[in-house]
Amino acid sequence: MKNIVIFVVAVVAIAVLTMTYTVDQRETAIKFRFKEIVETDITPGLHFKLPLMENVEKFSRLILTLDAQPDRFLTYEKKYVKVDFFVKWRIADASTFYRSTRGDLIRASNRLESIMKDGLRNEFSTRTIQQAITGERGEIMTSLRKKSDSAARKLGIQIVDARVSQIDFPESVSESVFERMRSERQRVAQDFRSRGKAEGEKIRAVADRQATIIEANAYRDAEKIRGEGDAKSAEIYARAYRKDAEFFSFYRSLDAYKNALGKSGDVLVVEPDNEFFNYFNRESKGGDASNSPAASYPQ
Repeated sequence: MKNIVIFVVAVVAIAVLTMTYTVDQRETAIKFRFKEIVETDITPGLHFKLPLMENVEKFSRLILTLDAQPDRFLTYEKKYVKVDFFVKWRIADASTFYRSTRGDLIRASNRLESIMKDGLRNEFSTRTIQQAITGERGEIMTSLRKKSDSAARKLGIQIVDARVSQIDFPESVSESVFERMRSERQRVAQDFRSRGKAEGEKIRAVADRQATIIEANAYRDAEKIRGEGDAKSAEIYARAYRKDAEFFSFYRSLDAYKNALGKSGDVLVVEPDNEFFNYFNRESKGGDASNSPAASYPQ
């Protein structure tokens, strides 16, 4: 009797195990009956099935990552670029996913990679290298994500995000591209130097012109002041001469004597009765010293 009870319990347990199954919250499932899909996108929880007639296949609902190998794409300029990208995706429709890939994640990744590379090839073929590397990368990703997601839906896959992690040049063209970039930078630098030199010449010409004007104005003012001074000096001399002509002549003679005879060792060869010694000759000829201008003024 005991053995019968154990047998019955075992049979019931096996029946329960074969008739029930659980779906985790991180999973979705498809129910098959004789290999025909009878229920899809089964929600998480405890479920029942017919033993031996029905079976269940589960799929992950988590976001998966496709990290593809870098590949080369041709740009609008017929230049190759090496692009490294990754895709975040998940199973959106379990039945479609199973029919298109037989539930094989590797096969699904290969199909998705092919879709993404076709999209990247189309995007890069309409853009230059500069557009692809700089300002339009975000636009490329947005357009690629929309178009690729539409194609991936046919596989039961939803593309959550797609990003280009790196864009590089193949080694065969890197040096030529860098050389062209260097030439472009040198051309821009030379243009700046030329414009700077032209601007410098312009500033220098303006400065030289202003300096010439300033010097001319200064020379004009100096000559004017000098002329006014000479005129005033001549006027003073004229007034002094009119006031006492004899003293003026005597004073000018003293200046001449001081300038001519004031230095030690100087030799002056002049005839004694020369007009230069006029005031010396007056006393030497026996004239009255009181009549000379030197006697009329204090020494």
